[in-house]
Amino acid sequence: MALLFADENFLMPAVVVLRELGHDVQTLLEIGQAGLAVPDDEVLQLSTSLNRCLLTLNRKDFIKLHRQSSNHAGIIICKADAAFAALAHRTHVCIQQQTNSLTGQLLRVQRSTL
Repeated sequence: MALLFADENFLMPAVVVLRELGHDVQTLLEIGQAGLAVPDDEVLQLSTSLNRCLLTLNRKDFIKLHRQSSNHAGIIICKADAAFAALAHRTHVCIQQQTNSLTGQLLRVQRSTL
């Protein structure tokens, strides 16, 4: 399973489900950095230094950072979804479908259309 790092806007109930699915997820909150307005580039640097793929709902800013440099541990951008378990399961499937390392990749998890 994947080593993941959830920024402060990624939904904690989805983090819980991802953990239940076997992923090792650390959060910005758990390392004492939530609510400090840590800039996105520093969040990405932190996740990379921890060798963890970043989970975020902040699509626009992290797409921009990825385009500037793919030298990171991976970014998974998701569309917000109040169906937390469904979001976690779609994220899990997205990770499982990767045949290569998540390093340097930008993955997109879409909201269900059903």
